[in-house]
Order: sequence, then C-alpha cells, then structure tokens
Amino acid sequence: MQDEGVVKDVFDMDGKPLKKLEKGERGLVVLDRTPFYAESGGQIGDSGTIGADGVCFEVEDTQSSGDQHLHVGVVREGRLAPGDHVRAAVDAERRRRIMLNHSATHLMHAALRNVLGSHVQQKGSLVAPDRLRFDFSHPQPMTAEEIARVEAEVNEQIQANTPVGIEHLSYDDAMARGAMALFGEKYGDEVRVLSMGGDFSVELCGGTHVSRTGDIGVFRIVSEGGVAAGVRRIEAVTGPGALAWIDATDRIVETVGGMVRAGRSDVADKVAAVVEENRRLSKELERLKQKLATSQGTDLAGQAVDVEGIKVLAAPVEGDPKSLMQTLDMLKSKLGSAVIVLGNVSDGKVNLIAGVSKDLTDRVAAPDLISLVGPEVGAKGGGRPDMARAGGGDRPDALGPALAKVQSWVAERVG
Repeated sequence: MQDEGVVKDVFDMDGKPLKKLEKGERGLVVLDRTPFYAESGGQIGDSGTIGADGVCFEVEDTQSSGDQHLHVGVVREGRLAPGDHVRAAVDAERRRRIMLNHSATHLMHAALRNVLGSHVQQKGSLVAPDRLRFDFSHPQPMTAEEIARVEAEVNEQIQANTPVGIEHLSYDDAMARGAMALFGEKYGDEVRVLSMGGDFSVELCGGTHVSRTGDIGVFRIVSEGGVAAGVRRIEAVTGPGALAWIDATDRIVETVGGMVRAGRSDVADKVAAVVEENRRLSKELERLKQKLATSQGTDLAGQAVDVEGIKVLAAPVEGDPKSLMQTLDMLKSKLGSAVIVLGNVSDGKVNLIAGVSKDLTDRVAAPDLISLVGPEVGAKGGGRPDMARAGGGDRPDALGPALAKVQSWVAERVG
C-alpha cells in the first residue's frame, strides 16, 4: 500500500492554491498518482503519510473532488510544495480493518435479503476501521431470531473462505449477472462487480475488500434499531473488533455473575430471580408508602385549624416526594373544603406540595402558597390553582418556620 509520485498541487483548507505547505500547517495535497482510497460509497477515506527525506505530511483523511484525490492533513516535518517527489504510504492496518468491515457489509446485505425478504434495500452505510453501520428498508424491528440467522449466514460464508471475485463488466452485463446496484447511484458504461460465496453476494462496488471471505475472521451484530419510518440500522463488528467486543461481553458476564454469585451456566437465571425479587420488594415498598400516607393523613387531619370556615393545614411529613401526593390526596378527601401545604426532606433536599379544594381556588391559589413557602427553603416550582409543587430546596432547617406562616397568610386572604 505504498507508491511513489509527484506533488501536483497544495491547497489550504479552504481550497486556495499555495506555493508550499510549511511545518505545522494544515492543507490539501494532490499527487499525480496515489495508493490512497478516497471516501466513497460509505467507506471512509484512507489515512497514512506522504513524505520524503526530512519531509512528513500526515494524511488524516482522503476525499475526492472530480477526478482528483485530496489528501487532507498536516505537515509534521519539513515542507511540501508542487513538484516534490514523495512516497505515499497508506496506514495498512487501518485499511485492513476497513476492508474486513466493507466485505462483511456485502455479506450482511445479502443475508438480510435472504432472511427478511427481497424488499430490503440499502439506504445508507458507514464502513470504518472499528465498525460498520448499515441502514436498510424494513418496516419493523428485527426479532432476536432474525438477527441470529443473519449472523449465522454471514459467519457461514466467512468460514467457507471462498475467494472474492472482481469483474469489470458493462452495466447491462452486470445486471444480467444479477448484481445489486444502489438505488439512485450513477454508474458509468463499465462497472466493477464484486462477488462473494459464488452468487451469495454480487454487488457493484468500487471499494477495497478482502481477498477471501475467511480474512474477515468473525462477524457480530452489536445493535439494531430504527432511524426513520421504514428504515432500520444495524451496527456490527468484525475481526479484531469483534473479538474485543466478545471479550468485553465476557467480562461483563463474569462481573454480573460475581455480583449474583452465579456461574456462566446459571447467571441468567440468577439475574432473573434478582429482578423478580426487586419487583416484589418495590411493590411491597409502594404498599407500605401508601399505608404510611394513609396513617399520616389520618394523624395530620386532626391538626388542621379552622380559618373563617376553611380547614388550614401546613405541616412537615415523612417519606419521599411521591408520598407527598398520596398524603395530600388523603387529607383533601378527609378535610373537604381546605388549604393544605406539606413539606418533607428527602436526600437533603426540601420538597413541597400545596393543595386547595376547588371551591376555594377563586380566593386561594396553590401556586401562591408555593411562592410563599418556597423561597424560604430555597425550593422552586409551580402548578395549577388546585395543586402545585416545588423541589430542590437547600434550606431544610427553614421548613418548620416557613410552614408556620401559612395560617396567617390564608387568614389575610380570606378575611
């Protein structure tokens, strides 16, 4: 993946022609010939170096402009100018990993059509060194079984280790050969046809690929989801990336197994048992909270005072923010025509809730009660005339004195 050539042109990052690029400057370099692949068809551009004795231009990306390859990067050593004789070297390991993912994309496309149906069409793709991404037409999420079948078909082709065939045919001959073309893509009179597994996968493609399917090593789908109406997206890994993903997954299984004291064979059952026990405990906790709210509501109802025929109650309660609502509902049903303000401290923060029976909202509004008590404890919020809430208060010591102001405030409003 190396070649020698001559620098034809250099440009700044805005495309302005330059006489030279100095050390530390970023720019675009055009060669008379290059081994670099320019981004196309979902495959990202190559990276590597262009240099000579005392000169190094680090290529970070390769793009195309017309029939030119633009090598995008920065001068790390020396300087680069038109007419310079240079050596162009592609990052071979990065290119190899891209090739694995690109060839696997073709196999996966064919497998998807086999498993899901011929309606599957490519809608977009990304072929990078660390992963592949493939968007395709399909009206619903894939099932776990369908994903497993696609994986199995691709890995079967990898294990068969068949040669990857490349032919240059006329467009009509390629279509007669059964090659798949991308919808909306423009092709010339002559096209490059790539085949794998005999007729398992036959596509028009100008990208870089492995020599044999076995070079891919292993293929694993890591995610499947929707990106638009009728369009699904798969992300997958191959070769070293797939092995790293499998190793990471194994470590997670080992960690989870240690947490629930289970081996690999029964870790799933143990986790399921823990989840079920957690659900049972959550339900029991919710039942106890409701019981606490009922108990508190009964006890607090007796503390309400009569102000001009209105029951007024402002008190601190125990529990979490959710239990405040349950206690408020209980008190409103017990007290009837009432103004209620409750507060609690949960995880060091003050939470407030105010309730006003609907027959009183034309005289007293719940948000006004929150505006009265909230600033005293540092809580902010709002709500409807009959119910308002606030949270995040950072002055729990001020809760008692703040609630004590409610009775006189209501008396002034209704008196």
